[in-house]
Amino acid sequence: MPDNTSYSDLIQNVRTIDILTRARVTGQQAGVHISLFKGQGVEFSDIREYIPGDDIRAIDWKITARYQIPYVKEFVEERDHTIYLIADISGSGTFGHVVSKFSTLVSVLATIALSAVHYHDRVGLILVSDNVEKFIPARSGRNHVLHLIQSIITHTSQAGGSDLRPALSMIVQRVRRMSTVILLSDFFTPDCSKELSMVKRHHDLLAIRISDPREEELPDVGLIELEDAESGEQILVDTSDPLVREEYHKATAQHTKDISLMMRKYRIPFVNIRSGDEYVPILEHLMMARPGGEL
Repeated sequence: MPDNTSYSDLIQNVRTIDILTRARVTGQQAGVHISLFKGQGVEFSDIREYIPGDDIRAIDWKITARYQIPYVKEFVEERDHTIYLIADISGSGTFGHVVSKFSTLVSVLATIALSAVHYHDRVGLILVSDNVEKFIPARSGRNHVLHLIQSIITHTSQAGGSDLRPALSMIVQRVRRMSTVILLSDFFTPDCSKELSMVKRHHDLLAIRISDPREEELPDVGLIELEDAESGEQILVDTSDPLVREEYHKATAQHTKDISLMMRKYRIPFVNIRSGDEYVPILEHLMMARPGGEL
């Protein structure tokens, strides 16, 4: 849980995001990506013979070629869409040069959830450190989403470590209906490729890495004591040594590369959001990377 000052800031941020999201959805401004998370609207139902007046775009050309008679696909409107947000609340989220990664994660998560609720989508939440700390089943409605956002802001983590595997396994075990699963983490976590592939087989999976610019480069500020936010381990580092800075840069660059390769291997749409970024365009880019372009 953040301190009192950051708690107030987060609450204000959520209010601002709610207002902006409503304006984005209802304003219908030209050139604006109105819905970040609008469902496709229809799902496949059946195949039948073509009737004059049918939309020719619905013709199933494979079936038509086989039987030499035009056939069209029938669709029905989706009744709702379900989104599950997995939020990494491990100790490393407290890090941040200007804005903590936790604050950024909450802002991004709130934007997703509040955008979804305007289209009557169902939203659920899993909070994970090195174990699942909270599971909120998906429901629709603005009050539910505001409760969900408040839950992550006020939650006090029971552990500092990070392990995404329990949350990913829970999605597979408890969420039977195909849903969109959005994973938000800095990915300082044990290898979870097996669990990612399992979720990907059953659900539409997207990943958002929350990072901070200071994690990429070690500044030249002399001797400093670094502390692992998750393990509490402390180490004295001479940042004036160019070799130390170079090795640090190589390690962080490799970490970023490893994450990207893992996401590419399992064809998981993936973006990186840094603390302080204008993240809505990045979220839009993530949506456009998906088949169909939207949630």
